[in-house]
This record gives sequence, C-alpha cells and structure tokens, in this order.
Amino acid sequence: MNTKYLITTTITAASFLPLSAMAHISTDGGGHHNFLDSLTHAFAHPFGGADHLAAMLAVGAWSALTMASAWRAPAAFVVLLIAGCLAGFAGLHIPAVEPMIAASVLVLGLLVMVQKKMAWGAAAALAGVFAFFHGAAHGYELAQDSALAALGAIAGMAAGSALLHLSGIVLGHAVMQRHQVIAKLAGGLTAALGAFMLTRLA
Repeated sequence: MNTKYLITTTITAASFLPLSAMAHISTDGGGHHNFLDSLTHAFAHPFGGADHLAAMLAVGAWSALTMASAWRAPAAFVVLLIAGCLAGFAGLHIPAVEPMIAASVLVLGLLVMVQKKMAWGAAAALAGVFAFFHGAAHGYELAQDSALAALGAIAGMAAGSALLHLSGIVLGHAVMQRHQVIAKLAGGLTAALGAFMLTRLA
C-alpha cells in the first residue's frame, strides 16, 4: 500500500474517533500507583483520545506548514502541558477546561486548514495556552496517585505528546506541503471535530 495513502487514511480515521475516546477527565488516566506503570499508561494515553490526538497532530502539522523552526510551538505545547498537569495535580481550580480543549481542536484545525502564519512567539503562546488546559484535565486525574506515580504519568504524557507532535511535523513536511488538498481536508475534519465537541458541551 502507498505510504502516503496509508498516512492520510490514518489521519482521516483518527478525526472520526468517537468522543467516548476522549483522553481526559474520568478516563483511565490515573489510578496507577508506581512510576513505571504510570509512565507507560500515560505515554499511550494521548493516542487513545480523539481530542488530544487531533490537537497534538495539528500543532505539529501547522508548525511544519507555516514556520521555519517547526519545533518551537510543539516544544511550548509540551512545556505548558506539563505545567497544566502539575496545576491540576496540585488541585488548582481551572475554569472551562473542557470547552477550552474543544476550542483548541477547532482552532488548531482551522489553522492547519488555512495555513495561518504567525510570529513564532505568538504561535508558541497560542499552543501553550491550549496545552495548559489539556494538561490540567490530566492533572486532575492524577490527584489520587502518589507524587512518584504522578511524576511518571507526567513524564509519559509529555513523551507521548512529543511523539505526536513529531508525527504531525513529519506529516506536514512529507505530505501536506506537497498536497494542499490533504492539508485542507485534515484541517477541516479536525476543526469539525472541535465544533462537534463544543456543541456537545453546550
């Protein structure tokens, strides 16, 4: 099978993952009580939720399509994801976590679709703001765990997220830059997922 076709099909299918697979509050993100178990479960966690999967791939793809240094916005995302996790674990009340996660999927999808260029600082700040809410959702799950288990979970989540960002960058460079229709389709489907999530929260 053609590799580009396989990648494109995978992205499209991921965009239609059921919302029951959203990887945050009330899913199996916490409850693991040693460092290694927490790390391995959390590493896989972003791959199992449509919202996080779509957002993180979109950050990478958008960066590849519009920025000379494609690593900066994804790096900001990972750093603020960790900060959000720590805030949630500490019990800090952060309003509108679910709507902001949904909005991030919508906005990032639109950014991919229209290939909106920004100064890298603005792009990193935008990605970071969204990441903080994604992280907070996971951090709330970790409150029942020990500090060591939570540390493992946060490390695993950061690593899994970084891998998804890298995948998005590769897809952006290898596929979307060459085939604009794929970029527009993937971005549009991601934005549609975000809009649907928002309607579910209304």
